[in-house]
Amino acid sequence: MLHNYLIMFKKRENIVEIEEGKLLSPKFDNDGLIPVITMCSKTKDVLMHGYMNVEAFKKTIETKEAHYFSRSRQQIWHKGKTSGFTQKVTEIRIDDDQDSIWLTVDIGDGSSCHVGFRSCFIDQFHSAQLKMVEKLK
Repeated sequence: MLHNYLIMFKKRENIVEIEEGKLLSPKFDNDGLIPVITMCSKTKDVLMHGYMNVEAFKKTIETKEAHYFSRSRQQIWHKGKTSGFTQKVTEIRIDDDQDSIWLTVDIGDGSSCHVGFRSCFIDQFHSAQLKMVEKLK
């Protein structure tokens, strides 16, 4: 299985190949992680922000279900394995310099937040609150 992981991603060799080529060459940070934004395929709401390491990204591609890397537990986390609310991947995008991932997923009638909300982004700041924050600067 590890052999498949080694050949899935292309070595990052030059900027043109990375930004304009058709090869997948993700750039993981010094901790071996890449940030991931996850969006609902039906509502287009942002569901969560997380991280993947090489193994989590490859498992996500291979299984078509979202896997993340838990920084607090220091392990791969198959989203929904415990709760039953898996994230079925419908689309994977990577930004132009390949250092950030955007997943589009189907969560059915489930949730993405560990406390039971559909989205982890539940708090809203309204324009008056934003103006107050600007004044504090």
